[in-house]
Amino acid sequence: MPQTLTSVGIDIGTSTTQLVFSKITVENTASAWTVPTVKIIGKEVVFRSDIHFTPLLTPVVIDAEGLKRIVEKEYRNGNMTPEDVDTGAIIITGETARKENAKEVLKMLSGFAGDFVVATAGPDLEGILAGKGSGAFEYSKEHSATVMNFDIGGGTTNVAVFQNGKLMDTACFDIGGRLIKLRGDGEVYYLSEKAKALINRLDIDIEIGKKASISSLEVFCSAMAETIIEIANTGSQDSIYKLLITDHDFRMTHKIDAAFLSGGVADCVANDEEDFLRYGDIGILLGRAIKKAFEKTSHTLKYGEETIRATVVGAGNHTTDISGSTIHYDLNQLPIKNIPIVHLTADEEGLNEEQRQNALSDRLGWLVEQSDTPLVALGLRGKRGYGFEAIERLAKDIAIGMKRMTDQNLPLIVIIESDFGKSLGLCLRSILPKDKPVICIDSVSVDNGDYIDIGVPIAGGQVVPVVIKTLLFGY
Repeated sequence: MPQTLTSVGIDIGTSTTQLVFSKITVENTASAWTVPTVKIIGKEVVFRSDIHFTPLLTPVVIDAEGLKRIVEKEYRNGNMTPEDVDTGAIIITGETARKENAKEVLKMLSGFAGDFVVATAGPDLEGILAGKGSGAFEYSKEHSATVMNFDIGGGTTNVAVFQNGKLMDTACFDIGGRLIKLRGDGEVYYLSEKAKALINRLDIDIEIGKKASISSLEVFCSAMAETIIEIANTGSQDSIYKLLITDHDFRMTHKIDAAFLSGGVADCVANDEEDFLRYGDIGILLGRAIKKAFEKTSHTLKYGEETIRATVVGAGNHTTDISGSTIHYDLNQLPIKNIPIVHLTADEEGLNEEQRQNALSDRLGWLVEQSDTPLVALGLRGKRGYGFEAIERLAKDIAIGMKRMTDQNLPLIVIIESDFGKSLGLCLRSILPKDKPVICIDSVSVDNGDYIDIGVPIAGGQVVPVVIKTLLFGY
């Protein structure tokens, strides 16, 4: 029997805040005499909120109560309550993730929005969700293509590269429509820190409290637009390119078949708006500059199925995945949120018993000392075709290497990419005292630096919903 989950996506961006509700359908697609194979078989957006300007008390402080009122209003408009929501994500993006109270605001809204609505911040996940919400991900899969999605918002441009339906890379750049804010007469009243640096680099006359000439603003926007072309060309040694990198550049080079545009500025590229000060920022001028820059190239340019709503649709439809069906868990430990991942490399997994135990203990100690939570999950690739003796040895090494967890009566959480979670969980259960909780799930891929949320079981207890995310504030 299919089961339908209600999912919410809430995107708190530099410029705008918006919300969607979706229905996600899961079903066991295996035959009666085989191991259950529970899959997501359908996703549908059933409600889209109005688009609200993100409320701020000051340029560096979010209006938390104002945000809560927006969310409350849109829950009412969508005929939903937090109790109706099974899963989903609140994502705080762009310049908003750098505000002084961003972490506190996200925590407050996460508790209000539903029991398993995850809170996430950081440019990498934002870029991935936008690429999925825009349709770039599906396009790459359907056309066996390499596609780069540019989600151009108010504070940042989040870039994700998809190849044949697989995520290849992400990067983020301080390029956006609200890095400069202007009053109706053209007087500048806000400059982001990166905007100030770029203005100095370009040696143009733009400063707070003075009217900015359209020619100076066009020079500024042109520099950002040319950087987007450099990004599409997969990298540059140009000094402005380097200046505008948010936290990291691409990890590899990519020859792309198409460039997708999403985000609020994508609408300014597609639509030729006359009044460049309509939104009180440089978004329209930046859109014009990007359009001109792409016209000079041979890149195939496409607009996302979703533009300004790409991230929120991605957050509502594409954050939640489900585990494999060969899993082991202690029900009273779920749901569980914000668990950082420590991941062994393939070489470390292949070490002898003592070396593997030491590698686990060392990695665990390093993460616990640098984290604000004592609880950590172990991520493993695992090998296909592990025999029972190999699983037993692995369980023993995990129990010894993760002793710091069990000594504090914290749940021992293991996330495996291969599909032997139930066998490993039962081995761990036989080794550990009965009062030590164990959660062992499989068919989920994680890495160092990720966080995981695990929900209550669905589909008759055969699988659990999971969300892999980042938590990066003030980047």
